[in-house]
Parts: sequence; C-alpha cells; structure tokens
Amino acid sequence: MNEFMEFFNTSSPENVSTSVKLILLLTVLTLAPSILILMTCFTRIVVVLSFVRTALATQQMPPNQVIIGLSFFLTFFIMAPTFQEVNDKALTPLFNEEINLEQAYEQASMPFKEFMSAHTRQKDLALFLNYAHADTPKTIQDIPLSALVPAFAISELKTAFQIGFMIFIPFLVIDMVVASVLMSMGMMMLPPVMISLPFKILLFVLVDGWYLVIKSLLESF
Repeated sequence: MNEFMEFFNTSSPENVSTSVKLILLLTVLTLAPSILILMTCFTRIVVVLSFVRTALATQQMPPNQVIIGLSFFLTFFIMAPTFQEVNDKALTPLFNEEINLEQAYEQASMPFKEFMSAHTRQKDLALFLNYAHADTPKTIQDIPLSALVPAFAISELKTAFQIGFMIFIPFLVIDMVVASVLMSMGMMMLPPVMISLPFKILLFVLVDGWYLVIKSLLESF
C-alpha cells in the first residue's frame, strides 16, 4: 500500500503521466454504459429490436441477451468512423503527450457532437437550451453536451417509436383478421394470439424480416 501511495506522490513526469492514464481509463470505464446508451445509436437500435419482439408476441424470443448483444455490435459498426476519429484526434495524441487532458476532451467531444447534432431535432435541442437560458449556439462546437445529450436521447426515442409503429401495423392486421375469423366461426373462447402467432412468424420469415429491420436501421443513420 505504501508503495502504491509513493507511486502517485512521486514527482517523476513518467509516473505522473502513467497515473493520469490510469485515472482516465477508470473514468472511461465508469462512464462507458452511459456514453454507449445516450451518445450513440444504441438507444434507437435496442428499442426497435424490442418493438419487433413485442409485435411478434414471441415473449422472450429472441432473449434479452441476444437483442442487447446485437444492438451492441451494430452500435460499434455504425459508430466505427466516430470512434476512429476520437482515437486519432484525442486518445493517440494524449497518450503520446502531444496534447493535454483538456485539449483531448475537446477533440474527443467534437466527433460525438457532429454525430448527435445530425440526428437531433432542433425542437428538442431548443427545449434544453431555453431551459438553461443558454445563448443560441453559432456552431456545433458551441453546443454544450449537457443540452445536446438529453436532446439527442429524446430525439432517438421518438425516431425509434416511429419505426416501431410501422413494424406493428402488419402484425396488427394479422391479429385483427384472425380474431374476426374466430368470432365468425363462434370460437370466441380460443385465444387469437395462439392462432395468429404462427402466421406472424411465417410472414416475418418469408419477407426476411430481420434483414429488412437491420437494413432500415442502418439506412436511418
């Protein structure tokens, strides 16, 4: 323990640099879930995939682990250019001691600001800016993250719910048709979900539903 404290109390530049890197790494790991959920496309993807499962009425199929895992890798696929830009402009120069921590933060925030601002409604952003009594930003760089992140989050939720509504329509039609047929046959005690479920799965498979959903998600960014 004493050696550990001496390591951080030393005035050696190399040890100080290593200490800063360790603190930075721990901070990133702590904030990683929030960054992934609120500052990337993860929210839209996981909500849409959850809507697909709900529309199919397949209960826990696919399971949560599959939906979250697929959303996670799709997020990294879509955000790859942004992550690469952050690495090139912020992390690599910081670790090479070409820039300081404050400059690295500014360089790292710009790619995320550009991505989020491109998918944030002006109405949502204005809501938080007006509440904070902030001046109207002239450039993307002037937008504070404290306002941009929640505005981006609610914009993503609205977009995800719009996509989910469109996904629900064909499955709702199947449920209505099956319910009408059962009522006309006098089989009112038979749950329509039991009959419509195979037809919904068959329709989803025939139209290659997972391909269409993922394609729509990719093209929405």
